[in-house]
Amino acid sequence: MKQLETPEDIHQLVAVFYGKVLQDEILSPFFARLNFESHLPKMEQFWRFALLSEPGYTTNVTEKHLHMPLQQVHFDRWTTLFKQTVDELFEGELAQQAKQRASVIGWTIHSKMSNQQD
Repeated sequence: MKQLETPEDIHQLVAVFYGKVLQDEILSPFFARLNFESHLPKMEQFWRFALLSEPGYTTNVTEKHLHMPLQQVHFDRWTTLFKQTVDELFEGELAQQAKQRASVIGWTIHSKMSNQQD
């Protein structure tokens, strides 16, 4: 199995992952109207920033999701699909980091959204 280590690897990870998201009955309603031609490069840029320390990503991820009626089941499913995709494609330290970061991102966004609703 290949190590996760290059921008091309992140391109593959993001493309495969969002392909699954668009087919998923729980998540697809939130992504169906998104323009993926513009969204995927942003997600690649985010993951290159998060895993390869590439500069350039400045968007507040939490803020982008606050308007969405997301619940715990959505975050759980997103995290599960992301980790499954990483495990199918890659191994190594950066692959483990990607899965850990996905868990933290899901937890953080959900927590902030929950606090805002209180």
